[in-house]
Amino acid sequence: MAEESDLEKTEPASPRRLEQAREEGQVPQSRELSAFLVLMAGIGTLWVTGAWMAQRMGDAVSRGLTFDRNAAFDETALPAVFMAQAWEALASIGPLLLFLVVAALAGPFMLGGLVFSTKALAPDWQRLDPLKGIGRMFSIQSLGELVKAIAKSLLVGGVVVWVVLHEKDNLLSLFTQPLDAGLRSMGHVVLFSTLAIVSSMFLIVASDVPFQLWQFYSKLRMTKEEVRREMKELEGDPQLKARIRSQQREIARRRMMAAVPKAQVVVTNPTHFAVALAYDEKMPAPRVVAKGRGIIAQRIREIAQAHGVPLLEAPPLARALHAHTELDDVIPPALYRAVAEVMAYVYRLNDFLARGGQAPERPVALPVPAELDPGAA
Repeated sequence: MAEESDLEKTEPASPRRLEQAREEGQVPQSRELSAFLVLMAGIGTLWVTGAWMAQRMGDAVSRGLTFDRNAAFDETALPAVFMAQAWEALASIGPLLLFLVVAALAGPFMLGGLVFSTKALAPDWQRLDPLKGIGRMFSIQSLGELVKAIAKSLLVGGVVVWVVLHEKDNLLSLFTQPLDAGLRSMGHVVLFSTLAIVSSMFLIVASDVPFQLWQFYSKLRMTKEEVRREMKELEGDPQLKARIRSQQREIARRRMMAAVPKAQVVVTNPTHFAVALAYDEKMPAPRVVAKGRGIIAQRIREIAQAHGVPLLEAPPLARALHAHTELDDVIPPALYRAVAEVMAYVYRLNDFLARGGQAPERPVALPVPAELDPGAA
């Protein structure tokens, strides 16, 4: 039962799955929404610019039918007149064509956003398979599209029949009305019919868009096994990640140990902690170049002794530096005074080893704030 549940597509599509679908040109689409927007753009453009377009087209026809007598016998004049009339007609219907193109592009953009994918343009030879084509013809999706088309036809057809019955008297009276009154009545009938049909198409769009979104995201649903596999691909194999982290820690440890011989002093606990400090004139304050506890602390001490780096036993300071600094960090301001005393001791010790004389006394009771010492009672 568990294996069967893992193979069922019960999980929503992941962001990566959705992004891959977009790269392949797969986005939610609604032909009903596109058709509705194109219809609205056409109606709106004709409503606003219809009189201007009709006047301009009428003028173009008048100019096309009027020409000079000499031009009728000029073989080169006819193509020029034809091109001028064609450009005039294109300029007249240009606003309508522009708004129709914008509306056609707005439908897919509203659902799926701006997508350009060359994969969608690549030929898919599987679509030429006749067996799969027959399967698509008798699929549940095709049946749903058939039911939707029948419902749409019945709805729009019913609205048209209702409009005709509702405006029957006005339509019959057009034959007896004068031209001006008849045009006004006809305009009323056309406007009422348009609003009724647009309203019915809006109902179709309102039901089709949620259905298309549900169908699109349902197709992209994933099984639990697919989700696990994708997470493993994104995050990597846990064992491989653990091995990489181990190697990174080893590299960091080697780099840290290589910095110990360059330190000025190693502060110890004496056996539990060890922190190596380095300082030069370019640094704003002494910097931690190595630190560790247990075996790592022991290795730091051994390297320091092998390279002549002084060791200073100062448990509170060692604990505070280990707890409140990271590698390559400068010491906290609260420890400036304590570390300054340590550095002063180191400089005196180096001078003693180089010139002789009286050995410096080791600093005791370093001023380490109690709140920075994890071992303070």
